Amino acid sequence: MSKGKLIVFSAPSGSGKTTIVRHLLLKEELNLEFSISATSRAKRGEEVDSKDYYFLDVQEFKNKIKHDEFLEWEEVYRDNFYGTLKAEVERIWAKGKHVIFDIDVSGGLRIKRKFPEQTLSIFVKPPSIDELKIRLKKRKTETDDKINMRIAKASAELATAPLFDKVVLNEHLENALIESYDLVSNFIKE
Repeated sequence: MSKGKLIVFSAPSGSGKTTIVRHLLLKEELNLEFSISATSRAKRGEEVDSKDYYFLDVQEFKNKIKHDEFLEWEEVYRDNFYGTLKAEVERIWAKGKHVIFDIDVSGGLRIKRKFPEQTLSIFVKPPSIDELKIRLKKRKTETDDKINMRIAKASAELATAPLFDKVVLNEHLENALIESYDLVSNFIKE
């Protein structure tokens, strides 16, 4: 694979990583493009193939695993796969851009292990588990059971924060946006 920069943002659900990534994508001087993940799950609502995800059926996903077409992948639930296609990263690098990921903790760490020099891994940390629960409830997109599942998973994810290059505390969004911009900008200049 060619040489470009990889910017990984990982965090428990509700920490604000997607908001931060969207903010950074608006900064043209950073020359970033978002890495679209592949998934074997069905489309939800208004999702669009090749924009929100690359939607593959389970067999297609397994064939791509077999042919080593993923940079990283994970089976989240039985036959529910998510991953980053090598071709997606190559597509972005071919445009002369840097790749930015909004990805789960384990996927982010796998990318960092594969490309330690090219990758800046940033963990977005919520102020507390209680605040995380409040944020997830405010979204009004999930049941209490689903929120409780995400909170239970968040505790394990928070324990991985020291494995990342940098940790950004998202207590005040504006500060987290500035800190994230500075980290990415400095890394790209290296």
